[in-house]
Amino acid sequence: MTREEIQEIFEKAGVLLTGHFILTSGRHSEKYLQCARLLQYPKLAEKALKELAQNFRESKVDTVIGPAIGGIIVAYEVARALGARAIFAERENDVMTLRRGFSIEPGECVLVVEDVVTTGGSVKEVIDIVRSCGGEVVGVGALVDRSAGKVDFGVPFYSLLSMEVESYPPEECPLCRKGLPAQKPGSRKL
Repeated sequence: MTREEIQEIFEKAGVLLTGHFILTSGRHSEKYLQCARLLQYPKLAEKALKELAQNFRESKVDTVIGPAIGGIIVAYEVARALGARAIFAERENDVMTLRRGFSIEPGECVLVVEDVVTTGGSVKEVIDIVRSCGGEVVGVGALVDRSAGKVDFGVPFYSLLSMEVESYPPEECPLCRKGLPAQKPGSRKL
């Protein structure tokens, strides 16, 4: 699939929003990628996530894990395309953890996936979980890399779309200075 075909899928689903947004990291931006809009269309999501899975076809992947909420469907679809198991990590008392009877065995080969990577914080937390269980992280995949390749996970990292979207610490945000109201479209409370 070409970059243009991938962008067309994202455009059809209305993923890119403009305005004044507070990102999960707490930073502010005038652009927000709401990948849940893609995931509401199973045929488009399946097509996009099969393409993401192709980047890991040569890797041994026993399990695909994503952080809740954005990584749940991504993990499921990528695991389905790879013939692997799908699980997710979620926050409990503000700490990313495995719940619901999920576990990772020592030596298990695990692919970590996410919908959007900005700072990589949630992905790094999931990587820590995998490694603390004795699992081997074989790579990281994302629908969108907002860092334009600046985030380093220490393992192969592939995204369907990579773009640099400028973001600001709240105290330096030009949108706040203009008095524009901010929206918090993400899934995590600040």
